[in-house]
Amino acid sequence: QVQLVESAGGSVRAGGSMRLSCAGSTTASTIHLMGWFRQAPGKEREGVAAIDSDGTTAYAGSVKGRFTISRDNAKNIVYLQMNSLQPEDTAMYYCAADLKSRVIYGLPDKIRYTYWGQGTQVTVSS
Repeated sequence: QVQLVESAGGSVRAGGSMRLSCAGSTTASTIHLMGWFRQAPGKEREGVAAIDSDGTTAYAGSVKGRFTISRDNAKNIVYLQMNSLQPEDTAMYYCAADLKSRVIYGLPDKIRYTYWGQGTQVTVSS
């Protein structure tokens, strides 16, 4: 069992930056996979970035070069540093985790994740 709690999101102007964090609570020895998804109104939830416990990362093409995912394995915290934010980045951002799945062939699909946070709103204004 893993409980995930995301930091508060917020509002920022286009071109700005924001960092999200998500803390996982678990009795398991390792949370292998942690990632971020987002869902804009009227759209499907899409993967943004993922990171394996061994440090392997994967990104959606739309955020590559602008967003950076990182983690603190000792504290089970995953971070998403978002730079050069654009209005199209506006969405509810969700943290997700899985004890067994790994980053092997690119960005893992949402079906690879068992545990989800409640979501945090990120709004980018033009």
